[in-house]
Amino acid sequence: MLSEIMLGQYFPGDSFIHQLDPRTKLLGTLFFIVAVFFAKTPLAYGLLVLFALLIIFLAKLPLLMVLKSLKPIWFIALITVLIHAFTYPGNEVVWQWRFFAVTAEGLAMGGQMGARLLLLLLFSSVLTFTTSPIVLTDGIEKLLRPCKKIGVPAHEIAMMMTIALRFIPTLLEETDRIIKAQEARGADFVKGGIAGRIKNMLPLLVPLFVGAFRIADELAVAMEARCYRGGGGRTRMYELRYNGKDYLAYLIMFVLVVTICVISNL
Repeated sequence: MLSEIMLGQYFPGDSFIHQLDPRTKLLGTLFFIVAVFFAKTPLAYGLLVLFALLIIFLAKLPLLMVLKSLKPIWFIALITVLIHAFTYPGNEVVWQWRFFAVTAEGLAMGGQMGARLLLLLLFSSVLTFTTSPIVLTDGIEKLLRPCKKIGVPAHEIAMMMTIALRFIPTLLEETDRIIKAQEARGADFVKGGIAGRIKNMLPLLVPLFVGAFRIADELAVAMEARCYRGGGGRTRMYELRYNGKDYLAYLIMFVLVVTICVISNL
C-alpha cells in the first residue's frame, strides 16, 4: 500500500551518521550525486553500491526498510532501461523483431541510467532517515545564507522544502485512507488495464486535494498561534557547529569522488 512508502520519514538514532551536522549530510549527498554522474564503469558503480551499503550500516538503519524507499522509482527505472535498450544506437544486436532492436550498448546505457536513479534515491533517503525536519531546515538555511546578500529568502526556501518533504508521508497516508474508505463503499481500483485504473483513480483527486488544503490550513494556524514570523530575529536552542566527525566525512566524500573519477577514466 501507499503507506509503506518510506520517503520523507525520519528515524531517530545516535549513530555516526545521525550525529553529523546537517550541512555535512547535505553536501555529502551532493558529493555522492557528483560521484554517481562521474561513474562510467561497472567497477565504479559497484564501489558506489558498497559505499551506500556502508553508510546504511553506519546509520544503523534496517536494510529492508531502506530498500522500501526505492519502491516509488522501481517502475521509472525499469522504463528508463527499456527506453535506452530500444533507442540507444549500437552495433551489437542482442534481440530484434521487425524494426524493434535491442543492442548491447543500449542495455548497458539503460542499466547505467537505472542504477543512477536508484543510487540517487537511496542516498537521498538515508539523508531524510537520519536528519529531523527541523535540523534539516537549519542546515539548508545555513547553506543558503550567503545568498541572502542578493535577496534570496533563504529561511523561507528552506522551510518550504522541508515542509514539502515532511508531508510526503502524511499525504500518502491520506491517500491510502481515502482508497480504503472508497473500497469499503464498493469502489474497485484493481480491475481493468492501465487506462481503466487511471480512470478509477480520478475520484480520489477531489478528497485528496480537500485533505491537503485542510492540512495546510491547520499548519498555518498552528504556526500563527506560535507567533511564527519567518527567519528574522529567530534564535535556536542548538547552534550548528562542525566537529572532527564532519571534517572526516568531508575527507571521505572527497576521496570517494576522486576515486570514482580515476576508476572511470582508466
